Amino acid sequence: MGTGPTVEQGVEPTVDVDRSDPEYRRWLKEAVRKVQADANRSADTHLLRFPLPAEWGIDLYLKDESTHPTGSLKHRLARSLFLYGLCNGWIRPGKPVIEASSGSTAVSEAYFAQLVGVPFIAVMAKSTSRSKIDLIEFHGGECHLVDRPDEVYEASTRLAEETGGHYMDQFTYAERATDWRGNNNIAESVFAQLRLEPHPEPAWIVATAGTGGTSATIARYVHYMQYDTRICVADPENSCFFDGWVHDDPDAVCDRGSRIEGIGRPRMEPSFVPGAIDRMMKVPDAASVAAVWLLDRVLGRKAGASTGTGLWSALRIVAQMRAAGERGSVVTLICDPGDRYLDKYYSDDWLAGERIDVAPYLAGLESFLAGGDWTG
Repeated sequence: MGTGPTVEQGVEPTVDVDRSDPEYRRWLKEAVRKVQADANRSADTHLLRFPLPAEWGIDLYLKDESTHPTGSLKHRLARSLFLYGLCNGWIRPGKPVIEASSGSTAVSEAYFAQLVGVPFIAVMAKSTSRSKIDLIEFHGGECHLVDRPDEVYEASTRLAEETGGHYMDQFTYAERATDWRGNNNIAESVFAQLRLEPHPEPAWIVATAGTGGTSATIARYVHYMQYDTRICVADPENSCFFDGWVHDDPDAVCDRGSRIEGIGRPRMEPSFVPGAIDRMMKVPDAASVAAVWLLDRVLGRKAGASTGTGLWSALRIVAQMRAAGERGSVVTLICDPGDRYLDKYYSDDWLAGERIDVAPYLAGLESFLAGGDWTG
């Protein structure tokens, strides 16, 4: 009986390299379990009704993402990014996770890094609020401050190379780390909570863009489920998303950073998916702040100014629907709590220093809710 082909007969040997690491796989399984267990312990966030005159026949809702364990919409993103990085083999025991973040994403990622037991370094502009820095450090993270917002990308890449860590890069991976078809993403949650409401399929959902991941997730889910809901993205001053979208320019940039923390970027981020959305609005920073002041007066809830950017745009859409005699519902988000910004958006001194005059915008909003016309 023959023994099979041999090297001498011209058959190349099989090259076999096995890098199995049982110790690492045990660590990985436990890390993934901990992240999934965090989601399992967390109840869904509330969908709040914003009071409008009943005769308008229009309902406005706010998805309150400030009730997550780390207090912001970014908790969902951080969980998805950690699962994505872990399952791809990018996050390793003892090696730091590094993120370029204006604050809330870093707070949430610091939480998950501490949960799975890896170091965390947040790279952010020096203008980030002190309260956010304190929260990152509370969750065991370290803050690396740079002078300008556009320096965070290069600094994060360099730190990852120097430490052997993983640069999470929310601005690239936000739109792909989340399962947009469902699996308890934010869009699926909104539609489930609207099921028993008078207008269960909203005419519009308004999001804001920091990475672009939230608007991409919502828009893709709406298209996948074949809803008629349209998606509007609200953009603040000193952000390039609006101009890049309007002019179809993926290379659009801004030379100044946004004053509205959490949203607004100096470049078109890879996670922003322009073709998925229907509409954009460029919102003055004073209007964003006025809207969160209104939210506090109407619902007794303080929120960050990114919430105000979305709320201003949602109210503008409500006004347009009312003028056209349309009925239906509109949804926007409470992105994070206002107690992180008491020294900024709720400070008369800070607003004066930034030359932000809230008064005319707030007066316009209050007049509109009293039954007047929209003036913004």
